[in-house]
Amino acid sequence: MTTPLKALADIISSGVQTLESAYSKKGIPFPSLDDPFQPTLLDNEYDVATATNLIVAAAHQIIATVRQPVDTVYDYASAMYMSAALGLAVDVNVPDVLKDVGPQGLHVGEIGREVEIDADKLARILRYLATRHVFKEVKPNVFANNRVSSILVKARPLGQLKANQLTKYDGASTAAMVGHITDDAFKSSTFIATYLRTPREDSQAPFNLAWGTKSSIVDWFEEGENAWRGRRFTVGMAGAFDHFPPALFTEGFDWKDLPDGSVGVDVGGGVGSVTLLLAKAFPNLKFVVEDLEEVITLRAKQFWEDQAPKAIADGSVMLKVQNFFEPQTVKHAAVYFLRSIMHDWPDSACLTILKNLRAAASSSSKLVIFDAIMPYACADPSGHPSPYPLLGNLGLAVGGFITMLDLQMFNLGNGQERTLTQFVQLGEASGWKFEGVRPGLLAAIEFSVA
Repeated sequence: MTTPLKALADIISSGVQTLESAYSKKGIPFPSLDDPFQPTLLDNEYDVATATNLIVAAAHQIIATVRQPVDTVYDYASAMYMSAALGLAVDVNVPDVLKDVGPQGLHVGEIGREVEIDADKLARILRYLATRHVFKEVKPNVFANNRVSSILVKARPLGQLKANQLTKYDGASTAAMVGHITDDAFKSSTFIATYLRTPREDSQAPFNLAWGTKSSIVDWFEEGENAWRGRRFTVGMAGAFDHFPPALFTEGFDWKDLPDGSVGVDVGGGVGSVTLLLAKAFPNLKFVVEDLEEVITLRAKQFWEDQAPKAIADGSVMLKVQNFFEPQTVKHAAVYFLRSIMHDWPDSACLTILKNLRAAASSSSKLVIFDAIMPYACADPSGHPSPYPLLGNLGLAVGGFITMLDLQMFNLGNGQERTLTQFVQLGEASGWKFEGVRPGLLAAIEFSVA
């Protein structure tokens, strides 16, 4: 039998051949790590994405296999320096300073003057990052953007970034999300152990201990001194939605089988970006977008005026103020659906949301939960087996993001990512019967009335 080490090497070798072949057929070179990121026609191709995930999974596993365990645990134990260094570089606009200097780079003395940080200390920060393939040290103390750091460039000119903290991250969703993670979440994470060892009734999550507040992070963002953080988070989340292909929602449920005039309720739908997709794809249906008053009145109304004013005017889409922790006022809808809502909340809160929907449902109503499903790190009998000897969730290639997001949800609001079994249990405990699941970046988990 092939040894684990040889099997991992074979996975990497096979994946590299797949990538090189795919790019060669398109007549384009494989992107260089040294060059700024540029989208290609192959970025979202299935075979390329599959090969990439297998290479990443095998590469991380082969590193963990061959190096001394003490080196691995020290690397992981000191990971906070990555958050600190990356967060600083994004916040003081280092990628933006390097945006137009080209591959020859810029001396750290000039970078330091531009970002108002001591050059010797900044060099240490940038060298730490360059060693981990974020930025490139072209020659001693001279740094340039590379494929990784270039995606952190913001959308506004450097002078505007310095002049207005509130709007600094506008139009730059990746930089905004990195800023949020390495600031709000990073500080909160230092209280995870304290929270778990000594739970306190007046603290919902580690976030509350870290920032000395009893407010939820959403309410905290609304407080005056945190307004810029709230805006940064909103920009980051808006960009995250862009990664989801419309088919996840339009094909995640059999909307086409519903009778004309059937009503779908977008529960906690924000401005209604998912409903916009559905309303365009299924003009014979009606939709209700529900959220809190400030979201509906301040953002959703403008969104629909800009995107589809006719839908509001003809009544095919209605905007409605509704708190999902209170009784659902739209009765007997054909479908109640939630996108990325469950992971924000602990089980007790999720049960309240789902019970409110069940109480409003008719015997034929459906519930669809669009959410990520937590894969096991071991082999999952109900799932597709990973190639030997990879982890069941492909390690950091696939499981890395969702396990990170799981801790992020716990850290900031005591929420969590869930396995399919956990979703089914929540549904059954609130009066819903599990019907099936359609996999994807966000799975579509369907329930009927029990």
